[in-house]
Amino acid sequence: MSLLAKKQSITEFAANRIMARINELAAISESSHCLTRRFASVEHRRANDLVATWMRAAGMSVREDAIGNIVGRYEALDSDSAPAIMMGSHLDTVINAGRYDGMLGLLSALACVESLYESEHRLPYAVEVIGFADEEGVRYQSTYLGSRAVTGHFDTAVLERVDENGVSFSDALQNFGSDVRDIPKAQRKPEDIHAYLELHIEQGPVLENKDQAVGVVSSIAGATRLIVKLTGLAGHAGTVPMNMRRDALVAAAHCVTLIESYCSGQQGLVGTVGWMEAKPGAGNVIAGDVEFSVDIRAASNDLRGERVQTVVNEITTLCQQRNIVVEIDFVHEAESVDCDQGIMQCMQEAMSLHGISALTLPSGAGHDAAAMAALTKIGMLFVRCKGGISHHPDEFTSRDDAVAGANVLMQTLINICKVPA
Repeated sequence: MSLLAKKQSITEFAANRIMARINELAAISESSHCLTRRFASVEHRRANDLVATWMRAAGMSVREDAIGNIVGRYEALDSDSAPAIMMGSHLDTVINAGRYDGMLGLLSALACVESLYESEHRLPYAVEVIGFADEEGVRYQSTYLGSRAVTGHFDTAVLERVDENGVSFSDALQNFGSDVRDIPKAQRKPEDIHAYLELHIEQGPVLENKDQAVGVVSSIAGATRLIVKLTGLAGHAGTVPMNMRRDALVAAAHCVTLIESYCSGQQGLVGTVGWMEAKPGAGNVIAGDVEFSVDIRAASNDLRGERVQTVVNEITTLCQQRNIVVEIDFVHEAESVDCDQGIMQCMQEAMSLHGISALTLPSGAGHDAAAMAALTKIGMLFVRCKGGISHHPDEFTSRDDAVAGANVLMQTLINICKVPA
């Protein structure tokens, strides 16, 4: 019987490897106390090399592109030049991260290919598994570096940035073993990629509240990130009268409440200040310089754009009133995207075959799939995570849920192959 004619699941061997490999990757961290793995770091190199080993063992040819994405390819049944269904997620993490964000999606995709390889099956399309180099944007404050290079939308302004240790982007990539001049070579052609699929932990509580292991993502919210720099005047905490101060930290505090106010009350609109640094940073000195991040997201591009502009205008006005110099840099911009209806249907049918209700839900978080939509049609699956917790060491997905997600991903892969191109 043809592989395409029956229900498919990953093999037991592949299922057992998912959780063990998540733990192996989690051990690759720049700190022994928490999981942190940043773009173009020594740890990124170790993670890529380990994933490459697993890919080769699954019968894949492996290459690393110019931005540091690791890519494995499992050839099609009849042609070495067939377009590919690409699956994967990211290998970088936030600081003090959980171990499932990104890793589960990559390793579930790998488990699908391993199952094909172990059963000696090939598909009408090639299957590529990709571990993106940087989705979180921690090191250089610009997300989707890996996926945007693949789509040809890499932001060259990132090349001018330095990290917190003063290491330039160019130097970091060179130390990693690549060259910024080669980044355009990472771009793929639309005709070479039939579709992109991504499995990811939900990073929210909806699936848990519904008592469901897997859900189909309908859309991915757009996001804008800013870095705001406020310059006032440092001074002695005891000798400068309150009405004569140019306190950058007080101005920043008002900015934070302003952002909360303008990003509340609209469905799907959120605003966050997640990082702030005040200098000189002494308890008895008025803060002269403050820098902080702003993250504004919404499912509607129009609403997000309008609210970003309002926040920028209001911060500017507030700082003028307080005699504070303000500089606002746009460091990330991602449009909201809809997932492909045909792929969503393939996912819903896959869930039904595996006895799971075909629940759909939007994603408030950004994912590489949002960037990949500029290249090809996309589909996403969410897997339940305990308490909706993510970007935190307590992030957790059970083995049963992880296997359920991988099985739905495997069946989705088969279902797409049944649909005429």
